[in-house]
Amino acid sequence: MDHLPINHRLRPFWRVLAFFAGAYVLLFGILGFVKSKSDLGLAWTAQDGLPWVLGLKANPAFSLLSIVVGALIVIGALIGRNIDRWINLVCGAVFLLASMLMLLFLRTDANILGFGVSTCVVSAILGLVVFTAGLYGRVGSTRLAAAEELHRHHVPAAAKAEEPVVLEEDVEEAKKD
Repeated sequence: MDHLPINHRLRPFWRVLAFFAGAYVLLFGILGFVKSKSDLGLAWTAQDGLPWVLGLKANPAFSLLSIVVGALIVIGALIGRNIDRWINLVCGAVFLLASMLMLLFLRTDANILGFGVSTCVVSAILGLVVFTAGLYGRVGSTRLAAAEELHRHHVPAAAKAEEPVVLEEDVEEAKKD
């Protein structure tokens, strides 16, 4: 595993973090929806009297949105490949943007999701985690990784041509023949 570049070694770690972030958002959405809609009968965009769920306030609209986004992140993490990369990049950026925008609307009627300061902070943290997971989520071939490492270490073109890189794939193919 030491022959892989750092981004290939950290990819599973960030994928697991994205999964847990998505699972938290999904669980928050489900519990928030149940508590705010069925228990209290709140209006969809209520701002006052919101229940606390997993450390955040929840109204039905925010809870439903959390269910959708959390499920999307969890499904992306389970599928993997390059699908999770794009899901994490987009969802992470949306989380970050939402946290910034909701800070602007905190004490106004435009706060339709019922955000509080704690929700803005948690949304920013989750956005950073999920977005960073997207940055580490690119999947490429071993040959591409080796070429990237050669380029990163400034190996001249002549040296690349003289000293071929032996990859595990090539060794496995040679053993089969």
